[in-house]
Formats: sequence, C-alpha cells, structure tokens
Amino acid sequence: MVFVVEYRSFRMLATLPRSLGEELRPHTGHAAAAMIKEVQRSVPAYSLPLRGVFGRVLVVSCERAVRHYVDCIGAPNQPHDRWTDFYRMRGRIEFTEGRGLEPLHDSATIGARAAWRAMQPIVRGLGVGPEIIARAAESVFVYVDELCATTIEGYQDAEAKAAGAVPLRRRRLLELIAQAPEGSACSIASLANGAGWKLPDTAALVALQRAPGASDFPAHLLDDDVLLDLDATEPYLLTADPDTDLAPLKDALDGWRLAVSPVVPLADAPAALRTARRALLLTSEDAPGPIVWCRDHLATLWLLAEDFLGAELAKQSLDPFSSLSEKQQDRLSETLLAWLETRSGAPEIAQRLGVHPQTVRNRLRQLEELFGDRLKDADDRLGMQLALRAQRLMRAHRRDEGPPTRPA
Repeated sequence: MVFVVEYRSFRMLATLPRSLGEELRPHTGHAAAAMIKEVQRSVPAYSLPLRGVFGRVLVVSCERAVRHYVDCIGAPNQPHDRWTDFYRMRGRIEFTEGRGLEPLHDSATIGARAAWRAMQPIVRGLGVGPEIIARAAESVFVYVDELCATTIEGYQDAEAKAAGAVPLRRRRLLELIAQAPEGSACSIASLANGAGWKLPDTAALVALQRAPGASDFPAHLLDDDVLLDLDATEPYLLTADPDTDLAPLKDALDGWRLAVSPVVPLADAPAALRTARRALLLTSEDAPGPIVWCRDHLATLWLLAEDFLGAELAKQSLDPFSSLSEKQQDRLSETLLAWLETRSGAPEIAQRLGVHPQTVRNRLRQLEELFGDRLKDADDRLGMQLALRAQRLMRAHRRDEGPPTRPA
C-alpha cells in the first residue's frame, strides 16, 4: 500500500516557540488523562474497562499523541517514524477488533478538545500572545486529522487482507463524508485513495426510502463513482453529478422514493443529507414522480428545517393571537398574511380571500389593535410573515400525512 499522508501539522508546530513546548511538557500526563476520561465518557465503543490490549492501546495512544505534539513544538528536526508506525499499528488493531472509523474519529476529535481545554489555561498563564494561541489551537486539529489519516492507513492495510476490501472502504468513506467530523479533510482524502475513488469538490446527498414490498434498489444502473449504502437504517447515496447519475433510475424505482439535496462542498455533506431526509418527510408519497429535488423546494425546507424554531418564531411574532380562540386566530392569520404579502387595500385582500371587503376592514382594525406599531416595523413584519408561512406549510404537511392510524 502507498501511504499518502502529508504532515502539515508538524511544519505548523515547528514554527511555534520552542519555549512553549518546554513549558507544556510537564503537563502532558494531565492532558492525556483528560483525553482518556472524556473519550470513555463520550464514545460508547471506548467505554470498556481499561484492561488488556484495549486498555493499553487507548492509554498509550492518548499519551503518545499529546507527548509527540508537545515534542514537535519549535522542533523542525523532530523524528516522526516511531509515531507514524505506532498509529498505523493502532489502525490495524482497530480493524482487527471490529471497530469502525466513526468511533475512531469521534475519539480523536473529542480527545483533542479535552486535551486543549486542559492545556489552554496553562498556555494563557504563560503570557503567550493571542496569535501564538490561535496558531497552537489550529495546529491541534490539523494534527488530529493527520493522526486519524495515519491510523486509517493501518486500518486499510489490515482491511486489504480481508475479502471485499474495496466495497467496504467505499462504504466507510461514505459514512465518513456523511458525518464529516471536524477537520476530517485529510482523513477523507486518505480513505478515498485507499478506496480508489477520486474526491470531487462538490456532491449531492440522496436520501432513499423503500416502500413495503418494493423490489431491490436498481444499484446496477448507477455509475461506479456513486457511493451507496443500502444497509443503513436510512439508506442513502452520494453523487457528484446527480442529474446525470440519477437519470437511468427514473423509470426503474419500483417502490422507491428519492430526495436529492442541492450540490454542495463535501464539508457540507451532513447538512445536505439532513435536508434530503427532511424532504422525504415533507413530501407526500403521491407526489409527482419518485424523485424529489430539494432545489425546487428550498424555501419550504428552510422554513420547516426545525419545528421548534418555527414554533418559537410564532410564539414571539404572533403572541397577540394567544388570547384568541383557534377560529379567530385562523381568520386573522389568513388576513394578516394576505396583507403582509400584498400590502393591498381591503377590496384586493377580500377578493384574494373570497370574503366581503367590510369583513377585511373589520379584521384589519382588529390586527391594528392587537399588534399596534409592530405592523410598521419591517423586522416585525418579516417575522410575522415567516411564522405565518411556516404555519401554513406545516398544516399542509399534516394534511398530506393524513390522520394517525389506530394501533392494531
């Protein structure tokens, strides 16, 4: 296997003052202990008792990570061979013990934050300037990403000896991109190299939904560059060119529905996948065609991105309605939204709502009494309009879902 990691973090650390490393060295044990404690608390895969090979590897990994980081500060000639050999071995152990890449990345990023929190008061107490602190903080996360990439090399080395290595690597790669842990670019690039997959600058995430009794997904119609996970609880795929790659599926999705996110930089893949999955929830199963393109529904998806935010906005912007009955709220809401959208007079709004102009005049007077000067404030009007639109969209979505079914 060809190892491809380039260690930018070592060059960054070499530019920091050597005296900083000397001051921090006595505190490496404290930082490593903080790492171990936080990793065991936060990552279930590493919450086992610190015994046997598992315990030794986790403890030594944390201690060596902190110690080597400190040793590299202000030391351009610091040797790294034993460090890289150790973390490649760590990757082989992770694969052998059956852990995936997700807990590995979680443990590294969570551990790095814990170590930096432990070291930060010491750094500040040394009177180090803000520029040095900023460079040191940045170097921590570059260092951790490259440590993960080195571990992945060992992981892939062990994986290559197992059957079906390339498909498994591509699935691991898709999982990593879809969760995109902080500072994971180097790790993603390393895993892509081992999977024989060329990293695109941008891609779309596609959420898949299978109806009961549907036939198998027609994966054979997809290009080799498409990454796919049909075994996930919520299956999904990644494509750099959704219009081209999904075209062959159009007439072959018997019982499957797809929602396609906008094309985004890979760093935004997690948000894109959440958007695609949200689109599946918000569009009814009898929508025209089996493929939902999020780019055609951006305003709706944005307004309904988080239910609780819409509820909070309504509570804040439409609070004068709280004392009214539901029927009164509905009537005044539709009138207020029509006025906000058109800023027209009573006759025009009446025509739009299908009611008498005098009815509209009465409602507008009620709205003036309820909201007062807030109707003259542009920010308040925008909040009201967004809240009312979100409420209308949510009501329409609930109607599409239909009444809840009774338990059998």
